[in-house]
Amino acid sequence: MTALFDWESVDVCLGGKGQVHALRSVSLRIAPEERVAVIGPNGSGKSTLLRALHGLVRVSAGQVVAQPRTGPHAVRQAMLFQRPFLLRLSALHNIRLGLWLAGHAWRQTRAPAWEALRRVGLADMADRNGRALSGGQQQRLALARAWALKPQVWLLDEPTASLDPHAKRDVEQLMATFAQEPGATMVFSSHNLGQVKRLAQRVLYLESGQLLADLPVERFFNEAVLEAVSPQALAFIKGEV
Repeated sequence: MTALFDWESVDVCLGGKGQVHALRSVSLRIAPEERVAVIGPNGSGKSTLLRALHGLVRVSAGQVVAQPRTGPHAVRQAMLFQRPFLLRLSALHNIRLGLWLAGHAWRQTRAPAWEALRRVGLADMADRNGRALSGGQQQRLALARAWALKPQVWLLDEPTASLDPHAKRDVEQLMATFAQEPGATMVFSSHNLGQVKRLAQRVLYLESGQLLADLPVERFFNEAVLEAVSPQALAFIKGEV
């Protein structure tokens, strides 16, 4: 199966003269319809990896092969962040603007925006200022805005990290539902190992910008396997780092 992303020895350096070597010689392949969790300590490179997959940061070295994002064979991607960026517009218009920026005629954005709001349970919040919503509602609105674009690839950077337990459950349920849609691929970072077990098929473990483990989820949480592959990753899941 053709990979959506195929990296070979990729480095990413951030900043000017005092560069941060955020990713170091990372090699990975992500195929269509995979659900991949990216975990590791703070500062390990999780966000940088997701941003590089989405094209928001440049690769400094190595080889990158990715499916086209423009043209007749384009693969639609959407990225969500821990704190979603919303404008001081109604929830409905935040979604309509996203569709318009993606090339839809403004007059044709109302119906899909309403559909997206209903999809995440926010139809009754359509006229509310997006920035006035609760944290969980804002994240659901961000999911709705992304879902309206019908992405084939979801990239999510700790989307439930700052939410209360009820909101985490709501957002996680939506993530699970969207990941199951035909053709959907999801790559998400998380510190919640229970969430990783529930949602992921495969785990990437990063530390200091290096990919130290890349395993199916059931093998990743097998201590004997992880001890052989990456003692650092084993220490992380046992709460020792």
